[in-house]
Amino acid sequence: MTRLIDGKAMAANLRASAARAVSGLGFKPGLAVVLVGEDPASAVYVRNKGKATIEAGLNSFEHKLPEDVSETKLLSLIELLNNDNTVDGILVQLPLPAHINAERVLNAINPDKDVDGFHPTNVGRLWTGAPTLAPCTPTGCMRMIRSVVQKIAGKEAIIVGRSNIVGKPMAAMLLAESATVSITHSQTIDLRERCRTADILIAAVGRPEMIRGDWIKPSAVVIDVGINRVSKEDGKSRLVGDVAFEEAVGRVQAITPVPGGVGPMTIACLIENAVRAACIRRAHPIPEM
Repeated sequence: MTRLIDGKAMAANLRASAARAVSGLGFKPGLAVVLVGEDPASAVYVRNKGKATIEAGLNSFEHKLPEDVSETKLLSLIELLNNDNTVDGILVQLPLPAHINAERVLNAINPDKDVDGFHPTNVGRLWTGAPTLAPCTPTGCMRMIRSVVQKIAGKEAIIVGRSNIVGKPMAAMLLAESATVSITHSQTIDLRERCRTADILIAAVGRPEMIRGDWIKPSAVVIDVGINRVSKEDGKSRLVGDVAFEEAVGRVQAITPVPGGVGPMTIACLIENAVRAACIRRAHPIPEM
């Protein structure tokens, strides 16, 4: 029988653990989130982040800027937040409008406040095995993998997707656990056969149900990072992952559902990163979460 990895329950436990940790710190960490424009999905995500931040006992600072804001003005806000001692973590919601250079903006964030883990300094720390603020989605994926895989070392891990947000940092984290890691993508020759070798399969390619059930061996653990909205025959829509869930469930050892899998863990790991950043900035011991 396939085990469903319940991201909602795991995230709730992690947020509760973070809240207990914050209550014993003696200070209130602050998380600033910057949203540019009115993208509906981004707005919902930012709202959920703000709610989770407050529930965990942190201060939440939201900065909403118009779609046509200049890059200079956005960079000025980042500099202001970098120098604000009440702010321990800074997150700029992606994607940004086309007229803004996202790389320049992300690189302007103080690495010690970079709770998304996207700054080149933190990327370098991750790949060299140094303590760092790591990207939230791969961090959540690792927690989910550890919940069902007793020994990651030696396992064949196949990552489908090569983004800086998920695919590449996921590879670094799995390598640190001594897995044998391959990064594949939509242009990989005979992707189906590559997927069939995976003990751990991470689907993060951004294509709805691209990975079919018969691409996956029965003993595999599947982490589906994809969140894709597809239309139904009645004109409504539904969310699906990058894996054909109905084909995989009942076949594989364990799998994350969509929704209710990786998404909630991303927000919970963001809260964890904010607490870690606050403690590091204050030279305070990092509580267990």
